This record gives sequence, structure tokens and C-alpha cells, in this order.
Amino acid sequence: MNRTILTVDDSASIRMMVSFTLMDKGYRVIEATDGFDGIAKLRDQSIDMVITDLNMPKMDGISLVREIRQNPGFRFTPIIMLTTESQDDRKVEARAAGATGWITKPFRPDQLLAVVRKVLG
Repeated sequence: MNRTILTVDDSASIRMMVSFTLMDKGYRVIEATDGFDGIAKLRDQSIDMVITDLNMPKMDGISLVREIRQNPGFRFTPIIMLTTESQDDRKVEARAAGATGWITKPFRPDQLLAVVRKVLG
């Protein structure tokens, strides 16, 4: 069975790049436009991993991570932040919220795939 990854980003072009990269390697991808959309899609799907932007309207990535971690069914689901931010304090904040890892944009497809494979095993 294919692993399912939820990608949450307000940029359509980033969602498209992430989706294309992952689907090309056999992953099933569900796209969400912001944190609220991501939470709604988590309710309807079985998700193996979340890749989320940090800076989004309505609900940012750290708030999304906190919301996801409140659901016992997603307590151990890997969550990767994919963002232009690279400050250490933001990384610490994301980890404290429950993020598993961090990738800085712009990303290389092979870099994204390496992280996904490492985290999903």
C-alpha cells in the first residue's frame, strides 16, 4: 500500500512541486491550502506523514503541528516543516510543538525524498 502524505502550504506552486516529487516515487499526496484545511483533511484520511509550511494565513505551521499533536491518533505521525525560515529559535519552537524535522526552501527534490524516506523508514 502506498504511503499517504499531507502537504500543507498556501503556495500552489510549492504544493505542486512537493506533490509531483512525491507522486513520482509512488507516494499518495493530499494537498491542503492552510492549517485549517490541513486539519479538515486529517479528519477524512489516513495520513502517514505531514509536510507543512511555517508561514501561512489563518493557521500557521506551528499552530498546525500543535493541533495535530493534540489528536492521539496522530501523536507519532512524522511532521516536517518546509519553509523559507531558517532561524534556530523558530526550529526550537517547531520541535517543542512536535515537529519531527525541518527543510529550508527552496528544496531539491532529492533532498525532500531523502528526508521522507528516512522519516517513514
